[in-house]
Amino acid sequence: MRSPSTPCAAHRGRRRRLLTAAGLVAALALTATACGGSTDDTSDGDPGAAASASGAADGADGGVAIPGDIKDRLKEHGIDVDAWKDGGWKDWDKDKWLSEAKDFVNPVIEGLWEPERMLSAQEADKTMSVKEASADQGVSDPVPAPVEAEAERTPYHQNAAPVGKIFFDSPEGSMVCSGTVIKDVNHPGRSNLVWTAGHCVHAGGGGGWYRNIVFVPAYNDLGRSEAELTGAAPQEIAPYGNWWADWAATSNGWIEGGSASGGAGAAYDYAVLHVQPEQGAKSLEETVGAALDVDFSAPAAAEAGQMGAWGYPAAPPYNGLRMFKCLDAPGRLSLSPSLPTMYRIGCTMTGGSSGGGWFRVVDGETKLVSNTSIGPLDNTWLAGPQLGRDALALYENMSETYGGQ
Repeated sequence: MRSPSTPCAAHRGRRRRLLTAAGLVAALALTATACGGSTDDTSDGDPGAAASASGAADGADGGVAIPGDIKDRLKEHGIDVDAWKDGGWKDWDKDKWLSEAKDFVNPVIEGLWEPERMLSAQEADKTMSVKEASADQGVSDPVPAPVEAEAERTPYHQNAAPVGKIFFDSPEGSMVCSGTVIKDVNHPGRSNLVWTAGHCVHAGGGGGWYRNIVFVPAYNDLGRSEAELTGAAPQEIAPYGNWWADWAATSNGWIEGGSASGGAGAAYDYAVLHVQPEQGAKSLEETVGAALDVDFSAPAAAEAGQMGAWGYPAAPPYNGLRMFKCLDAPGRLSLSPSLPTMYRIGCTMTGGSSGGGWFRVVDGETKLVSNTSIGPLDNTWLAGPQLGRDALALYENMSETYGGQ
């Protein structure tokens, strides 16, 4: 989490409920079967309610097959679509860094994300200072005590929810976040949807869509060390292959107001991707054998019970190779009286865990209820947005419009 933020204030301890935490771990231990345009929805004028979605697909002949309206938009920006996969995507000129929903282009570039390139990707962080974190103490709960992140058991596909790593290119270089396979209500058993943070797909206000966005489920499934992965074959580090985002959606609240540091846009910092395999034809859910429902009920922190955050922290003391988790009862974080309250839990995970799913058990079923958005420079807690009707509208639009493609 990378910004000149000051360390967090002293923490106020909270009593831990070990039995409850253990029960949550058991409930979240999911077993996965191992296998070989723009639409804006607004809600009551809320600046974060409008959902922006966009997409592009790769042609059967290996060329870029982009819908006509998007191709026209690219031409307006002076971009040669045919040159995109030959390195044209590396042009981050301000006038060519596409930001609107119709502008998203992410054609498959087979072989781009090899193991060595994945290992070199840096964490994509969003941090805030003590002053920002205490902006509305009348609503925010006391800063939670830090919870030490615990390494997930391996193999991940047998012991954890369907979490993976998201890789993408930005003007600063190759970056990494975390994401979760979620169910598609309109395509049961055949979902190609991934939930993550908005700042893992779009730079927010003043920026644009990131490029070469790929999801790698159960990344480094066996939790091997860097030395053990030296010279590793692609299937050793990406057991279920690489999944390219051909459609992306995040909130207008993030696109218009998000920033790399500070609390701006954090309450709307969520995104959903529709992905396609770099190779093969099966859906993501069929391939990994699991997907989670999303809980859009946005329960109050005091009523949410125990939550767990999963992800691949990449900033020291972690290196991004292993999956970790934190379990805690959430409190409230309010950045402004005009913004939705966020969930906050104690957790020592660092950058790279951004976008990773937060899970809780609802009526005996594990559901995704938030995602990692923001944390302090000293890595003692994490905060994530509440997923209410705005997030539901974004999800439903993605499922209905692009889910079957």
